[in-house]
This record gives sequence, C-alpha cells and structure tokens, in this order.
Amino acid sequence: MGLGWPQAWLLGLPMAVVYGSLALFTTILHNVFLLYYVDTFVSVYKINKAAFWVGETVFLLWNSLNDPLFGWLSDRQFLSSQPRSGAGLSSRAVVLARVRALGWHGPLLALAFLAFWVPWAPAGLQFLLCLCLYDGFLTLVDLHHHALLADLALSAHDRTHLNFYCSLFSAAGSLSVFASYAFWNKEDFSSFRAFCVTLAVSSGLGFLGATQLLRWRVEAARRDPGCSGLTVDSGPGLCWRITEELLVGSEEVDSITLGQYLRQLARHRNFLWFVSMDLVQVFHCHFNSNFFPLFLEHLLSDHISLSTGSILLGLSYVAPHLNNLYFLSLCRRWGVYAVVRGLFLLKLGLSLLMLLAGPDHLGLLCLFIASNRVFTEGTCKLLTLVVTDLVDEDLVLNHRKQAASALLFGMVALVTKPGQTFAPLLGTWLLCFYTGHDLFQQSLITPVGSAHPWPEPPAPAPARAPTLRQGCFYLLVLVPITCALLQLFIWSQFTLHGRRLHMVKAQRQNLSQAQTQDVKMV
Repeated sequence: MGLGWPQAWLLGLPMAVVYGSLALFTTILHNVFLLYYVDTFVSVYKINKAAFWVGETVFLLWNSLNDPLFGWLSDRQFLSSQPRSGAGLSSRAVVLARVRALGWHGPLLALAFLAFWVPWAPAGLQFLLCLCLYDGFLTLVDLHHHALLADLALSAHDRTHLNFYCSLFSAAGSLSVFASYAFWNKEDFSSFRAFCVTLAVSSGLGFLGATQLLRWRVEAARRDPGCSGLTVDSGPGLCWRITEELLVGSEEVDSITLGQYLRQLARHRNFLWFVSMDLVQVFHCHFNSNFFPLFLEHLLSDHISLSTGSILLGLSYVAPHLNNLYFLSLCRRWGVYAVVRGLFLLKLGLSLLMLLAGPDHLGLLCLFIASNRVFTEGTCKLLTLVVTDLVDEDLVLNHRKQAASALLFGMVALVTKPGQTFAPLLGTWLLCFYTGHDLFQQSLITPVGSAHPWPEPPAPAPARAPTLRQGCFYLLVLVPITCALLQLFIWSQFTLHGRRLHMVKAQRQNLSQAQTQDVKMV
C-alpha cells in the first residue's frame, strides 16, 4: 500500500531541515520564557522578594550542575576504550536513542513551559519548581540536539549545513517575541495565557512529529539492502553516514570513572583554552542581554520612542539568527576558527571606534549598540561547531569507541555558565563604582517583557545626569574591548584548526572504518 502524499512529502524532507526544525520548537518557547517569567511572578503572581531570591539561587545551582549530570548519565557508557565481549551498540542505535530522548523530553519541556502561566501552587513554591523543571528539560533537549550535530555529521561542511537550518528555524521561532506583545497584559492575563498554551501545544506536537520523521529516516536506511551503513541524504551532494560499528567498552570493571574522565579533560589542552574563551563569550552575551534596556534608556531614550525601543528589543532576538546564516557561509569557505577570530577583531575595532567617537554621535551609537549584540550572539552560536570538533579530538586522543558528545557539551556548559551570573553582578558593580549609582536602590528599568520597556525616570540633578550617561557609555565600550583582547589572546593558543583539525577528522574517519571492518570480519 503506497504512502499518502503528505507522508511521502514529509519523508522526502532533507535530514538537515528536520534536524533544524527542532530548534524552532525550542525557540518559540524559550524566548517568551526569558522575556516574561520574571514579570509574571513579580507583577501578576506577587511573589515576595525572599521567595524570589531563594528560587533564583536554587535555579543558579541547578542550572550549573544539570548539564554535566545529564551528559554523564547519557554518555558514560561510551567512555571506555577497552574491548567488551558480546554484542554492542551501533552508532545508529546511539542516534536512535538520542532521537527517542528528544521525542520524550521535547513535549515535557512544553508542559514545563505551560506550568509558568497557570497558577497551581503558592507563588514561591511554583516559581522554584517551574524554574527547575523547565531548565532540566531544556538542558536535556539542548544536550541531545547538540550531540546529534556531532553524531550525524563529521565534516565541517556538513555540520555547518545542519547549523544553517538551526539558525534559520531559530530566527523563525524568535518571531514569537513580536507576537507576544499583542497579548501581554498584566491586568488581564487570560489572553496571554491562551497564547502560551498555543505555543506549548505547537511545540509539543512539533517535537513529536520531527522526532518521528527522524526515526523513520534512520530505520528506512537500515532496511535499505543497498546500504551498508546509514546514509542520510540532505540535499544535492550532501550525506551523512552512520555506520554499524560496535560501541565497545566494559560493562563494569573497565568503565571509566568520573574522576578519570575529568583527568582526561584536564590533559585536553584545546578543551581548556576553548572553555576559557567561551567563559568570556558567555559573560559578554549575557552582559549585552542584561544591560541592553539600560543602554537604550540612558543613551538613546531622548531620541527614540517607546515603540521603537520595543521593536529594537524584538529585533535583537531575531537578527543574530539571520546574521548567523551569513557567518555559516563564511565558515564553509574559511573555517570556523578564522571566522571567530575575525569577529573578535571586528568587536575590538568597532569598540575602539565608538570610544574615539564618543556618546554624542547618535547614529553611530545606535548602530554600535545593535551590532554589538548581534555579532556577540552570532559568535556564541558558531561556537557549537567548535565543540563538535572538540568531540572528535576527545574521541581520537582517548581512543574512545564512540564520541561522548552530550557529555562534552555538558562539561563545556559547567565551566562557562558562571559567566551568566558574573555578567549582571560585575556590570552593576562597575556602574556603581564609576558613577556612585546603585541600580538596586531605585528601579530605572522594568523587565524587558513589560508593556513599557523603560518608564520615564525621575528628573535627576543636573550635575548627576551626565555622569550616569557617561558611565553607561564607558561600560558599553570598555567591556567589549576587554573581552575582545582576552579572547584574541586565548584564541591564539587554540590549535584545533587547519592541518591539526584535518588530521583529527581523518583519524576519526579511519577509526570508524576500522571498527566497521572488524564487525564485518566477525
């Protein structure tokens, strides 16, 4: 019996499109969560200050620890390099396991998102449980989604192709930010709640459909008698091959402990340089996100309207994804290392130009505020490709039988996520140190998701107003200059590019082919 045309059309979608669509179903939820969850609990549910800070503190600890925890639980069986007797898993089975995990965790992420907008417990308890549940399922989805990038593709060209569709669908998912403004109303929350229910249902069904398509493609390739491995076509001239090599490694005696794995990472020189650079990058990304409304208020609010500010906030979520499409095309031509280095140099050059021009060149200032956020976020998204290369190098250096991709992504997150906390703390301290102005003493800005992104501040004393504006300007330009200088030095020490990267790719390909040959001989 033939397939109906909708099912046949869906099965004919390129693998890269199906893989990238998973980013859409995450993004439509996460951007709305980031914009509104604080305002919802503070302004709608009236959470008290003590409960809010307890929830944020527990969330900070959980957010830092769950990445390596879930990565270890997922990939610890892949760490051993010693042969095991008996049957093993194939890398096709690993891909299927990750896809099945996404099929479960994606809808659960949608349910956890939905739990924010319906009061079902005391505000403090609901805040704590919702944050931990949502971040836990988001971490599981992100880990398996990123791990698939390393498992489905080996060459840099194929990985950038997959990442291209992730950026494209992420840009489409960011449009939910614009739609949310039409429904946000703290006095009448029902319309916004209905909007969030629609997003959650769409995301949950999307995860189910996309993961089912991925499973069909993998299983269809296995049944193809003319295919010795799993060949996944993604368009003209592109394919990914997932072979049937056995994942060998002992069950009990020869398994690697967490301490041994950490010692291996401590000897992985490129990993250490990368996480040092990425810590600075995560800090800068979240610094821009945290202080973007503040910079708009004190540097541009006299020259732009509130509606223009709201549009700028929305565009700041969409533009990095669209800009990343161009960056990925550059990566195919010049390599990720060169593009990232170029972005660091561009950040340094623009910041120095803005410092020399001063805060009174409003056109240049507006362009700098926007481009600083767009380029910084774009760099963050490119670094996923570097982590996949580190996964390859880790496999080759430690003679693993299967790449522990989810675990390595989790360890990168463990080291770099403190940058999220340092950004607001260091930023507010620097502003207070330079201007004497404490942001916690009076509310200069409301949460970004508010209907009015920044209210009219009380008229400051004539002698104080220029000082605060000048402090914001120097904070705006000196932080990128410092970050760029640090990152250029650290990035110069990173050697996984050029000839070394080609050698690592070739060795991983040889290992895969050798393991497949061993299975055929058996």
